[in-house]
Parts: sequence; structure tokens; C-alpha cells
Amino acid sequence: MTSILNTVSSILASRVSSVDRVGALSLRNPVSVVEFTCRRSAWSTLDSNSAGRRFVVRAAETDTDKVKSQAPDKASAAGGSSINQLLGIKGAAQETNKWKIRLQLTKPVTWPPLVWGVVCGAAASGNFHWTPEDVAKSILCMMMSGPCLTGYTQTINDWYDREIDAINEPYRPIPSGAISEQEVITQVWVLLLGGLGIAGVLDVWAGHTTPTLFYLALGGSLLSYIYSAPPLKLKQNGWVGNFALGASYISLPWWAGQALFGTLTPDVVVLTLLYSIAGLGIAIVNDFKSVEGDRAMGLQSLPVAFGTEAAKWICVSAIDVTQLSVAGYLLASGKPYYALALLALIIPQIVFQFKYFLKDPVKYDVKYQASAQPFLVLGIFVTALASSH
Repeated sequence: MTSILNTVSSILASRVSSVDRVGALSLRNPVSVVEFTCRRSAWSTLDSNSAGRRFVVRAAETDTDKVKSQAPDKASAAGGSSINQLLGIKGAAQETNKWKIRLQLTKPVTWPPLVWGVVCGAAASGNFHWTPEDVAKSILCMMMSGPCLTGYTQTINDWYDREIDAINEPYRPIPSGAISEQEVITQVWVLLLGGLGIAGVLDVWAGHTTPTLFYLALGGSLLSYIYSAPPLKLKQNGWVGNFALGASYISLPWWAGQALFGTLTPDVVVLTLLYSIAGLGIAIVNDFKSVEGDRAMGLQSLPVAFGTEAAKWICVSAIDVTQLSVAGYLLASGKPYYALALLALIIPQIVFQFKYFLKDPVKYDVKYQASAQPFLVLGIFVTALASSH
């Protein structure tokens, strides 16, 4: 009899422990598969499809301030890296400093392509000179494109992706509760208005009768919003969303840099939009790590829609075919040396695609982007120089 009672007690203790663990998970991850609304006496529901049962867990009364200040339960890598945290990439260390968290949300690692796009646009204009005034204008334009408007884009994307991140990256600032809703919304508005304000200042400084830079900044901001936010949420469609992202990262900053120092021409617009197809390929690279969450939330990213193997080849084809087409365009335009220079920069990209990306796009994600993408951005610069002559 004693042994039977001990067995029953053990089973009950095990069940209580399981419930406690589920309750703890709901407190650590406010927006996750275990959905926890940060209000007192909230209800959380967890579906267990594999067992065919539904568990309902009622959270105890909780101080919302304490919940929001908790650090993420689990980082992507043991210990985490403070450098990764500041850059806004995977493997970030847990952080409670709000300014570091705000910086993480803007993902500084995504700024360089926009900054480089401004450089390419300025080079393509043929009117940039190494004077203090032109350098100051370009730096201000880089701040508009990078920290302000790209920071706005990344923050708003994280806000609308909070449920997906709760599955893929629950340690990120928003799903972990490290930063509050009001703080995120404030950051979105400050970055957006800051970027639009700088655009207006640059228009006045450049003597534009039409506020070209302000219109570009406003259009880019709107594109960023409909990319992330419902009801349109362009990212739900892998083709449309990734092309919009590619255009934002390549065409828009190029146009801004060129409009600041010169005028946009139809051939440059077409050329940069063509390069945005390569940007589509770059955007696909980032989709492989989010397949589980995208599938759960019904987002038709290309790895979800076509499968990992097919999406890998779509990705590299978009990047390589675009650049080869641009090289052919430069050759046909009577610029063979630029065409050969671009071709020389495409070859190492293909080598790194086979070495890293096509082997495992998730495992070698960072290595591939660090090794191949510098050659891509140099190729864009070569194209910009070619268009200026």
C-alpha cells in the first residue's frame, strides 16, 4: 500500500512540475506558442497536436513591470556575444540596458548596404567632389538611409514579426519582453521622423525645387511599412516581398545619393531595379533560418513555398544571372573594362556559393554572407562608376 501511495504522489508531483514549467514559459515568452497577455489574471493556451490534447494554464497574478524586465530565457548560443547583440544578429548576449536593446532592434549589421548604396549613387552622379560640403552631405544622407530609415524598417519589422520570432528566436528583445510595447512604438516614430527630417534638410541644402529626397524617403518608409504590416504584408509573398526588400536596399539609397549630387536618369532607374533582382536573392538567404516560424504563421517565403533545395538554387540564380546580365549590358554599352571587372567579381561569389551556401544555407549563413557579399557590393560600385562615364 505504501508503495502505491508513493507512486501516485510521484505522478502528481510530476504533473505539477510540468504545469509549473509551462507557466514559467508563458511568463518568459509573452508572445509565443504559449500566448501570454501581460495583464493581470490572464489566460494562456497551449495546443499539443502530437498528443491530441489541449492544456489550459491560468497564469497567476503577475506584476507586468517584472515580466517585461525579465531577460530572455534562452539565447541562440551558449553565453551569447555582446558584439552580436550590438549588431543585432544571432548569438546575441542577453542584455537589460535599454539603449543597447534599442540599438539591437535597429540591426546595425544591415546598415552598410544602404550606406554603400548612397556611395554608389554619388559616384554614378559624376558630380561628387572631395570637398567638405559634399562629404558632409553624403554623411548626412548615409545617416538618413542607414541608422534612421533602416533602423525604422528593422524595428517595425521586428514588431510585426514578434509572433514568428517567438518561435524562431524567442530570445530577441520584443518576444522576450526585454522592451515594452510603448518603447518600441516610440522608437519607430523617432527614427521615421528623424529620417524624413534629414531628407527635407538635404533637399534644401541641395537646392532642389522639388523635394526629391523627401519623396524617396517617404516612399521607402511606406514600402517598409507595407512589407511588414497587415493587411498587405508583402513579405507574405516570397517573390513580391523579397523584390521589395531588394529594391529598398539597392535602388532607393542609390537614387538618394544620385539625386543629392545630380539627376536620376531612366537608364539608371532601370539598371538599379535590375540589380534589385540580385537583392531578391540576398533577401532569400535570410529566409532559410525562419522556415519553421514562417510555415507556422502561414508566410509563403520561397523556402516554405518551394522547399529548401529548390529555394537555394532560386537564390543563387537571382544573384548570379542578374550580375551577368548587367555585365552583358555594360559590354553592349561599349564599356568592356567595366564589364570584365564585374565578371571578375562574380566568379568568387559563385565559388563561395558552392563552398558554403549550397551546402547548408542555415549553418553557413554568416560565413557565406561575410565572404560573398563584399564582392557583390563592389560589383554594384563598378556598375555605378560605369554609369557615370
